[in-house]
Amino acid sequence: MKKISFIAMFLFSLLSIAQEQLSLEECYKLVSVNYPLALQNEILTRQNTIDIDITNTGKLPQFDLNAQVTYQSDVIEVPFPGATPLNKDQYRATVSVNQLIYNGGMIDATLNTQTAALNTKKKQIEVNLYGLKKQVNQLYFSVLLLQEKAALLSARQEQLEAKLKEVKSGIEYGTILPTSDKVIEAELIKIKQQLNEVEYNQSSLFQSLSSLLGKNINPSTKLQNPEINAPLTSEIKRPELELFQLKKTEIETNLSLMSKQNSPKVFGFATGGYGNPGLNMLDNSFQAFYTVGVKLNWNIFDWDVNTKKRQSLSINKEIIDNETKVFELNTQIEMDQLQSEMEKLTGFISSDAEIIELRDEVLKSADAQLRNGVITASAYITELTNLFEAKNTLAIHKIQLKLLKANYNTTKGQ
Repeated sequence: MKKISFIAMFLFSLLSIAQEQLSLEECYKLVSVNYPLALQNEILTRQNTIDIDITNTGKLPQFDLNAQVTYQSDVIEVPFPGATPLNKDQYRATVSVNQLIYNGGMIDATLNTQTAALNTKKKQIEVNLYGLKKQVNQLYFSVLLLQEKAALLSARQEQLEAKLKEVKSGIEYGTILPTSDKVIEAELIKIKQQLNEVEYNQSSLFQSLSSLLGKNINPSTKLQNPEINAPLTSEIKRPELELFQLKKTEIETNLSLMSKQNSPKVFGFATGGYGNPGLNMLDNSFQAFYTVGVKLNWNIFDWDVNTKKRQSLSINKEIIDNETKVFELNTQIEMDQLQSEMEKLTGFISSDAEIIELRDEVLKSADAQLRNGVITASAYITELTNLFEAKNTLAIHKIQLKLLKANYNTTKGQ
């Protein structure tokens, strides 16, 4: 028998070790990787690579092929005796090459703008994913609360089952009133119903958590009860603040780009062709020809349109500064509210411990009275229920406090 008991205990230990566990930090990591929005980072990077390649082609030679056949109703008459008149049908095919020599750094400024835009978009994704942490907190601690409640119900069930044996023995010897065991049995049935309800609710929450994390979580998974520290500071480290700064950087790169739009642009060009006539209009035959040169393009006056556009764009920086202040103010208000709630719950937890201690003393007295037949089993169940409710209230307050701390850290950006 001892050998069998040892083997059973060993197997139980292995099953306990093998039980899957999940921590709050692991949930944060899973939602940041598996949530569909996270896939956009890779998509944006691929798109940016293509856009950069397109922009860089501006530094490469540009080739154009042109061909035309025309027939004219009239041509220039050559006022020389015996000169061959020009053909009314003309043919021309050319290949042109244009090479950018100088454009005031326009291409590099465009590349900087594209990089700044990519950084802003990626940070926006990070902000949106960070916002999911509070949903994770709510689901995680809701499941944790149900697990705590299930543990309390199981402990109460074991206590009542042990008490049921005592009561039946007392009834048999006439020291306890008949039907007292029925009262306890009814209470045990009620506890089973409560455990079934907890199991159902827990399964539903696990399903929601699985969808959010992008990973199938077994309802038997044990969520770790974390120790959460929430230092009360006014410092905010939210990714939104970095996003505001990146938006300002993007505006600055756009301002730099716009300042170069009116810069002079120098191109080298070459055109080679074959046609009839060629460059010599008086030679009425097919000829090869070419031209080379340098071209300058400079918009020296635009009625201050570019300057006004930059002034308008600069105002957006002021708007972002204002949005930053509003965000910091609202975040601080939320942190103050959470801090107040944490202080209130800390006081509740202290009084909960005192209530449990008193209820435990009352239950011990009721237990002795039940054994001696002084009170009924119903009176004992009442006191046991009061103790259970006190312990359940304490568990709720402790989980709520941890949820508040987790939300406080999330709000602060820790």
